[in-house]
Amino acid sequence: MIKKITVFLLGLLLFIPINGMAAAESAISVDMHYLVVSPAEDGSSNMMNMVNFTNTTAEEYKGDGKGEAVLNVTIPTGATGFTFLDNKIAQKQVDTGFITTDPIPANQTVVLPYSYRVAKGEEINLSFDYPVQMMQILVPEGMGSIEFKNVTATNQGLFKMDDQNYQGYSVESIQAKQSFTMVYDKDKQPSPSDAQGSTEKGASETNGNVTKTAPAFHNPGHLRMWAQSPLRSWDPHVFLIVMGAIIIAALSYFAYFRMKAIAEEKRLGADKEESAFKNLMAKQKAIMDKILELEENFGDGNMSEEDYQAKLAAYKQHLVQVKMNLRQFIE
Repeated sequence: MIKKITVFLLGLLLFIPINGMAAAESAISVDMHYLVVSPAEDGSSNMMNMVNFTNTTAEEYKGDGKGEAVLNVTIPTGATGFTFLDNKIAQKQVDTGFITTDPIPANQTVVLPYSYRVAKGEEINLSFDYPVQMMQILVPEGMGSIEFKNVTATNQGLFKMDDQNYQGYSVESIQAKQSFTMVYDKDKQPSPSDAQGSTEKGASETNGNVTKTAPAFHNPGHLRMWAQSPLRSWDPHVFLIVMGAIIIAALSYFAYFRMKAIAEEKRLGADKEESAFKNLMAKQKAIMDKILELEENFGDGNMSEEDYQAKLAAYKQHLVQVKMNLRQFIE
């Protein structure tokens, strides 16, 4: 009888996170969202975006079936001067931003370059329709700094691209329908003494250094989640003790099989690294081809210099990130 109860509880422990992962799956995922923030002549903030949307399914993605939209992209309320920088992708402006209408092939990525402006002094409220693995925000050196609200952001420091230094920030693991706020101040420059770290709502700052406030042991959100869960009739401390005992027993019992699994994971990890490297090389080649095609179109007089410069800058932003990722495999 004890063995049956142990097996049941172990199965329950494994079943909960699997269900959570399944619920979090999305047909569309954003691999990378690049955002370059700079001041405009009229004092407003230029927001140049390049976003990689990936169809994570094995079937062509045509949207949620509720309309003509394939992808929905939300831009901040009150933004002006919206410009879409790729005339090969069908798109249409809507009240909340814009939509695309071209289907996305299975397991393929589409890159959407676009820009807009936010009025001077206004907070930049960003909202995301799909989960975002990583968002990188770049500010040209000497053109200000950014503070973040309602999200954890990492200061990546300065790096150089095309003879221009940029202050970099990154936000990871953004959930669908999540939103956060950026405050851009073109007159407030980052302190040279600032160490790379993270800033978040509720963080305390002392002498320019950012420190994170540790949460209370019994987080109110965790308590609420427990009270709403099917396990609320259990004492949570007893439940943790039981689960800990089960985990220890399971690890001891299946030690041999676990060692084999680790060996297999290492082999698969090497395969994934090789696949990731090949994918980055392919992206780099695709971007270079796009730049050559762009130069040919400009040379043939098929586009204005303004469109040419805007698209060229967007492609270069994408290219530098790909090269930075490739550096991880080379160094």
